[in-house]
Amino acid sequence: MSKLLIDGVSRTFAGVGGGQPVRALQPVDLAVAANDFITILGPSGCGKSTLLRIVAGLEAPSTGRVLLDGKAVTRPGPDRGMVFQSYTLFPWLTVAENIGFGLREQGRPERERNEIVASYVDLVGLKGFENHWPKQLSGGMQQRTAIARALANDPEILLLDEPFGALDNQTRGLMQELLLGIWERRKKTVLFVTHDIEEAIFMASRVIVMSARPGRIKSDVPVDLPHPRHYTLKTSTEFSALKARLTEDIRIEAVRTAQTQSGG
Repeated sequence: MSKLLIDGVSRTFAGVGGGQPVRALQPVDLAVAANDFITILGPSGCGKSTLLRIVAGLEAPSTGRVLLDGKAVTRPGPDRGMVFQSYTLFPWLTVAENIGFGLREQGRPERERNEIVASYVDLVGLKGFENHWPKQLSGGMQQRTAIARALANDPEILLLDEPFGALDNQTRGLMQELLLGIWERRKKTVLFVTHDIEEAIFMASRVIVMSARPGRIKSDVPVDLPHPRHYTLKTSTEFSALKARLTEDIRIEAVRTAQTQSGG
């Protein structure tokens, strides 16, 4: 049985001010195995973030269903850890308190909570910053905290919506290596939305390419590149071939989006 099953999921939004409804997603079918690292790639406005929010239980599908471990997803829950592009940390809590927030809400004993927090502080390279406030951290460090917070609850699946999109290129590359290294050691099931083709290939075991809006799955591309992955992989022949294929797929959809918007 698949870890995650997206079965005929579509989403249509009501029109603004009584206007025409907006169809964001055509029916999507996707099966995700346990410990898979899936990246979802597509042009802006194709519905990839909407799909992720439906899996998170933050939005309801217009049709279809989402099953996690065979159980229907109807609302947010601790079995899904979510990381957004904006850091979404609580500014009034320290790094350690942010990471341990979900554990505290679950009523976990303080000693156990502190041990878990300490292990994730170490895992994401924030030792020495446990008592810092979010405003004292760089963007990369804030996102490390957000990832640690999501992982500390031991979710069944980790959902990331362009988590490195606000970072500079150098920090983004380092964060890719950090998250991939965590996945290689911990083997969580991951859905990762991005618009960056190199990022999609480097991180994934499969790349899901979505069409222009209303989004549908255009292609499902396996990434048979070895682990552990090092940044130098991005200059390999195999990586370049995958990048060329996906660049063409995305360009076709981006052109289609532009033509639709211009009335062409």
